[in-house]
This record gives sequence, structure tokens and C-alpha cells, in this order.
Amino acid sequence: MSDKINIRHLGLEELKASLIESGEKAFRAKQIYEWLWQKNANSFDEMTNLSKSLRELLENNYWIDIIDLKDQQISSDKTIKCAFLTYDAKVIEGVLIPTSSRTTACISSQVGCSLACKFCATGKLKLMRNLTAGEMVDQVVYLKNQAEERYNTHLSNIVYMGMGEPLLNYKEMLRSTNLITSSEGLGMSPKRITVSTAGIAKMIKKLGDDEVRFNLALSLHAANDEKRSHLMDINDSNNLEALAEALRYFHQKTGTRVTFEYIIFKDFNDELEDAQELAEFAKCVPCKINIIEYNAIDDGEFQQATRAKVDAFANYLENKNIIVNVRRSRGKDIDAACGQLANKNNAIRKDERALK
Repeated sequence: MSDKINIRHLGLEELKASLIESGEKAFRAKQIYEWLWQKNANSFDEMTNLSKSLRELLENNYWIDIIDLKDQQISSDKTIKCAFLTYDAKVIEGVLIPTSSRTTACISSQVGCSLACKFCATGKLKLMRNLTAGEMVDQVVYLKNQAEERYNTHLSNIVYMGMGEPLLNYKEMLRSTNLITSSEGLGMSPKRITVSTAGIAKMIKKLGDDEVRFNLALSLHAANDEKRSHLMDINDSNNLEALAEALRYFHQKTGTRVTFEYIIFKDFNDELEDAQELAEFAKCVPCKINIIEYNAIDDGEFQQATRAKVDAFANYLENKNIIVNVRRSRGKDIDAACGQLANKNNAIRKDERALK
């Protein structure tokens, strides 16, 4: 493969130029592009409207960085966790989350993660590499197909909240969102996509400069620097003041309301004083707040907050005229809930036949 070009790394114009150099007609590039991004072909043999000689040329000079399904588990609440195998034998995870109001694909942007947030199982893995745009799109396509085939519903939302930090894989993440929303790709609305970040101020500003049309979520989890730094090392170099400035800049450039994600931990960030700090920080930008139930991980130091504390916390914010959603966990029995993705594929399998 080392002497071949990953064809999905090429944009349409680059593909045209490459084909012309090989003596082919430029219009063939659009046909190939449609096979790659609209029809999601896994091989050149599938491209049946191309001549055999062109397919042979493609086979000899290019390759496709497809991912394959390695393992799949289905939760009692119908959440589906998929372990995917990349071309270089790395494992990543994606999750399909069906609810009564929406069906969401949660996808990964990196193999592992470098940020080591204390509450996250993925953070206990080392970062192995960034995913390509194609590998991110493949996750969406597979989960979209699962939604249609298993649950007879369309994929309504995509969240970059799986393994990895999307803004540390900025170029490929952005390209993947363009392919998902492009008429030459999946044709989904950018407003159906949310990219979640642990908080990298300069990259949040870059999102504003690039005038992205998708939604942005910030994993906040505490609204004072001491607590947030305990949870997330990245806060030492991207503190709340820097993040507030970056978010204001992002909103000024895009007009998009920001989502703050707040995992609520027992006896750590679940008091009304914490809610008061959060309400104050939330004034920096038009926003909504998702309060997320904590999901225990192996060797974790945190516990789930009580329902009474969560409700009191949410009520305080709502009384401050803040939009609040309390997110109850799904897929916990297969380690598919928020913060649990860590390639634990030897867990007890669910009987899929009962859900078909």
C-alpha cells in the first residue's frame, strides 16, 4: 500500500488532476467521487459504470481506507455500540443512540486520546493516531444503515463525542463534516451535527474564522478553574477566561448558540454553589446546558450524583432563564454511554435476535 495513494485523501479537483495525468478523462473523477462519498463503495470493483481498464488503473494506483465491523453489542435500551477495525488494525468505537425523538450517531475522531480527562475511559488510552475523514464518514454511514435496517428510522443527528478530541484532528474533522453535508456526499444538514471539544481556545476561534455551520459543544463540567483543572488537565493551558473569550469570538463569527456539557459528580460539582458558578459563566455567550449523568469507569474516583441533587441543580439554572436538558445515560450495560468508550469488546454480548 505504501506506493499507492489513499484515494479518499484527494479532493475532487485533486482527483481530476491525478486522472488526467494518467490519461483519463476529467469527468471520470466526479463518477468516482460519487462512488466514494454518495454510494460509499468499499472497492473499485463496485464502481460498475467505470470501464474495466479504469478500474484496473485505480486498483493499481490507489487504495481506500475503509473500516470494517469488528464487534457489535446491543443494549437493553436498543443502543448499539460498534467496534470498528481500521486498515492498520486499530480499533475505534461508534454508537447509535435511538430515542423517541431522535436517532443519533456518536462517532470517534481519533484512535485513543491524549487529554487524559479523569472521568473518561478513553482518556486512559494513549493517542495512537488521528482518523481520516473517510474513517469518520464510514462510522456515520454504518450507523445510519443500522438505524434504517434495525429500527426503520432515519439518522437525525451526528455528534463528534466518541473517542478523541476533534479539534486536535481539525483538518480531517472539518473535511468529514463537509463530506457529510455536501450534496456530493450524504447531504445532511450541518445543523444536525455537533462537534464536542474539551476546550482548545485557539481552535475554537479557528472554527469561527472558518465560519462553520455545525453546532459546537464545550465539555465544561466545572465553572471554576480549580475544579475544572482537577478534572481536565487541558484547563491549565486553556482556562475559563480564555475559553469564554474564544466562545464569544466563535458566536460573533457564526451566530451559533453554544452547548455546555456538564457531567455532574456526587459531592464534587453538584451543589447549588456550583450551579451559581455555571450560571455566571454561561452569561459569556448565548447557550444551552446539557446536564449529563455520570457513568462509572474502571478505577474512577467519581460517583453518580443523586437524582435529587441533579433536579435541584437543573431547577436552579432554569430559574435563571437558562435552557437546560438533563441527559439520562443510554447503553450503560454495554459500556456505550458517555465517557465509557475504551474498546472493552469482551463484555457480555446481548442476544441480537430478540431485537430484530
